[in-house]
Amino acid sequence: MQGRQATGTAARAAALLGLVAAGGCSHLPQWPHWSPHWPWHHAPPAAPVPVHELEVSGAMSPAQYWKRNTLLIDLSAASGTGNIVLKPAPSHSWPVRLALRVRPGAFGVLEVRGGARQVLPIDPTGASPVDLELPPAIYTETTPRVSVTWGPAEAAQP
Repeated sequence: MQGRQATGTAARAAALLGLVAAGGCSHLPQWPHWSPHWPWHHAPPAAPVPVHELEVSGAMSPAQYWKRNTLLIDLSAASGTGNIVLKPAPSHSWPVRLALRVRPGAFGVLEVRGGARQVLPIDPTGASPVDLELPPAIYTETTPRVSVTWGPAEAAQP
């Protein structure tokens, strides 16, 4: 009988020691050589890689990034009024999808002119930048340039 009781006590002590050890591991500092090995560790998302698919001229020189299969023109630093002109870089054509990243509240409206005209009102509420994908009618293979103008909401003319 005493042998069984000693075995049960030893098993409980081993289980308790295992729980304490597992709980203690979560309190260890994330040493650089240990952190990739923790099962709950996730690497931070990679920063977007700037590309040069379109020639940009005008008020600013926004960064260009690929976001999946959409070329993203980052206008999140734009404010007030301004304009840029986009055209394909030498030996490049228009991307299949094109989007503009804007910051809510920085300006009221965004006007895009290419093969067609599109006026995009910008919602003034929100904290993080918004990606606005342009419809396919705005530019085609034969469109020489796309003009992007931003300003206050009342500045947009029909």
